[in-house]
Amino acid sequence: MFRGEYHGKQKHAEDLVAVLERAKASGVERMMVTGGNLKESREALALAKEHDGLYSTVGVHPTRCLDFGDDPDAYYGELLALAQEGKRAGKVVAIGECGLDYDRLHFCPADVQRTYFARQFELARETGLPMFLHDRNPGMDMHELLSKHRDAFSTGVVHSFTGTVEEVKRHLDLGLYIGINGCSLKTEENLEMVKAIPLDRLMLETDAPWCDIRPTHASAAFVKEAAAAGLAPASPSDAYPFPGYFFAEANSAKKPERHQVGKMVKGRNEPCAMIKVLLAVAAVRGEDPATVAGAVWDNATRVFYPHVGA
Repeated sequence: MFRGEYHGKQKHAEDLVAVLERAKASGVERMMVTGGNLKESREALALAKEHDGLYSTVGVHPTRCLDFGDDPDAYYGELLALAQEGKRAGKVVAIGECGLDYDRLHFCPADVQRTYFARQFELARETGLPMFLHDRNPGMDMHELLSKHRDAFSTGVVHSFTGTVEEVKRHLDLGLYIGINGCSLKTEENLEMVKAIPLDRLMLETDAPWCDIRPTHASAAFVKEAAAAGLAPASPSDAYPFPGYFFAEANSAKKPERHQVGKMVKGRNEPCAMIKVLLAVAAVRGEDPATVAGAVWDNATRVFYPHVGA
């Protein structure tokens, strides 16, 4: 979508550079481009090499595990070589996105998902990289596989988390972090789950171009522009003044084909929406946004960017 393409159709000119500029203007300094299979992981690394502040992952999404194909050893070998190359370049910072997704078994059967999720723990072992994990309604299978292979990886984040308080506790017991975005903040039950995450295990994300906070979400009422008054981005921009630009509906085209230079697109999430995730989570938890932002920055740096530093 940041290339202007939606569902295979070109709707407007590529605006990736503007998306990255808006991200920095909103206070986002580092972004992770996730790989869903070998091809996407290669593309993600190439993109990360083109832009300061971009990093990437190498892995296979649970719904794409059939891509291991008839020669899974060869496919694994290419994943490993790519991860090692990207780590040497300081750009690949995690193995993933991998895990289990039983909500979309029409894309890949559960047994195939389990087989190749288990295989990707070896990528983490061989590279020493943390894991970027996907967890969608797998029952106890996710916990069982993580527990079985816990010695293979240092740590990781269960991203875009939508599970229960009990599931949070199980992940915490394994030393994992919990990633929260708009999809994590839809219901009152979700908000109770967010309150249960210790601050030193919390991560925030947008999962752009997906998972924006929508007016129907329980968290929407907690997103208040005024709460951003005490925050200041490290790279302010006259073109995208903080925080007002990011809250004004006039700055988003209602349809992709009506996109204008310098504008966002309604329904297409961007990294700059991190400010809304931050404000919603801080308000739900009853914490100061600056305190939450500082803790989340430290958590992400510790897990994914120790080679970059604070």
